[in-house]
Amino acid sequence: MAPVDARCATGLTVVLVGPESSGKTTLAGQLAAHYRAPWVAEVARDYLRDRAAGQAQAGGQADYDAADLEHIARAQLDAEHHLRATHPDLLILDTDLLVIDIWWRERFGRPPDWLIESLENAAREPRRRYLLCAPDLPWEPDPLRENPQDRQRLYERYQRRLTDLGAIYRVNSGAGAGRSVAAISAIDGWLGAASDRQTDPN
Repeated sequence: MAPVDARCATGLTVVLVGPESSGKTTLAGQLAAHYRAPWVAEVARDYLRDRAAGQAQAGGQADYDAADLEHIARAQLDAEHHLRATHPDLLILDTDLLVIDIWWRERFGRPPDWLIESLENAAREPRRRYLLCAPDLPWEPDPLRENPQDRQRLYERYQRRLTDLGAIYRVNSGAGAGRSVAAISAIDGWLGAASDRQTDPN
């Protein structure tokens, strides 16, 4: 498959990334409500939940392989592109290919070239920003989660990958309402900077 070049010329795309149980989904919902903006949910959760249910009914142990992860990656991209086409101003993403890239490397080694190239294209988008969620929240058990003791190492891996990609990002941390307040402050700054560029006659 050819790499995806999904550059957005007008709207701001904010992507929430980070290790498991770092508040990404909760924060995505809060931001979407605050800005009255659409958000793209994490495709992997429903896919793996449905797969686990099917395997349990068949008497097998829930598991997935690289083919499943590639299916998830393509579906995540499709969901983003579909919503972006109809909501160009501001889009909130609960994970993107960065999460799948790191997940793939942890489980299966190097991802397919199309995934790496598509992620690199996305990270170069002029209006794409990342919120890296720190693992400073209590671990919440979930049958779909795999790394309760390894969140700090994975967090640092996210930091390195974002830096290597040249992505623009802010760390999101803190407890309670302060976490969403910090995220809103970051997004307001990004929106303001974009507005300043659009109105600058020079």
